[in-house]
Amino acid sequence: MNKKLILAILGAALAVSAAAAEAQVYVRIGPPPPVREVVPVRPVGHPNWVWQPGYHRWDGARYVWVPGAYVAPPRPYARWVPGHWVRRRDGWFWIDGHWR
Repeated sequence: MNKKLILAILGAALAVSAAAAEAQVYVRIGPPPPVREVVPVRPVGHPNWVWQPGYHRWDGARYVWVPGAYVAPPRPYARWVPGHWVRRRDGWFWIDGHWR
């Protein structure tokens, strides 16, 4: 491989890992209990839409409740795995929700 290609690949890998590190949310204070949501009836004409439950988001100073919503799955039979807060030794970390 030529030297420029190797440097380009390494640079791209560093950029991706730096972006992933910045996306990590760390909070010293644990989240409040989830808000009990009443799941509304699925929107008419969208029988395949999936309910994504609400969650507490950290806004830099406090937790803010983000209400749940129905969304269209990216592919048939996709399953939504909700985001959640995980307690670790140094504090609380947010794990993003994702489609499985």
